[in-house]
Amino acid sequence: MNLFWFPIEHLPVIILIMLVAFSVHEFAHAWTAWKFGDDTAYREGRVTLNPLAHLDWIGMLFLVIAGFGWAKPVPVRRSRFKNPHLMNIIVTAAGPVSNLLLAFLLLLVVDVLHAFHVIDNFSNQFFIFILYWISINLALFLFNLIPLPPLDGYRIIEEFLPIRIRIKIQEMGQWITFAFLLIVFVPPLRSATIGQLMSLRGPLVHGMTWILDKLFAFGGGSLAKDWLQYVKW
Repeated sequence: MNLFWFPIEHLPVIILIMLVAFSVHEFAHAWTAWKFGDDTAYREGRVTLNPLAHLDWIGMLFLVIAGFGWAKPVPVRRSRFKNPHLMNIIVTAAGPVSNLLLAFLLLLVVDVLHAFHVIDNFSNQFFIFILYWISINLALFLFNLIPLPPLDGYRIIEEFLPIRIRIKIQEMGQWITFAFLLIVFVPPLRSATIGQLMSLRGPLVHGMTWILDKLFAFGGGSLAKDWLQYVKW
């Protein structure tokens, strides 16, 4: 039985991608909050792409072993925003959106290089890198949109909830955490919930490669689309 969620021979590449994905995600939160007037994260050294500023080693270990994980949460004081309601939603959404953009940008770079004949094919190692890069970043995008505390999806939904409901959810925090761990570690529950959510990576990849195929129609279409159209996400 393999101790890790991923093939052990792929761990160096996976850990590298995770470090980038987590760092960009947390940087996006911190930088957006800073630009909106809250310098809390800036003063704590979180407006940086340095992975050491954002890394939670236990969260990274869980991701490698269990297939999910976390980084250090970015401190945000919404009261410092001129428009706390709107700006907090944008700051919160910036993290997941950054992972969506990371997935798209790699495919864009591939097609730009292909258009200029820098690359005309993928090596097997590069193809594996592309698959993990897209899979991990899209997983972080989708996972963080789950509307359960402390995920970004809940922090967005929270802005629309009455105070009494927010307090009720806070009081149920330990039970929500327990239920969430059950969902993650019990295979049938995971398959019926998070598994269904992760299946949305396929339509997202299809949408991104469709856009690239139109952009690079002059050069025969998207190389990324040709290579990824048969991958089962």
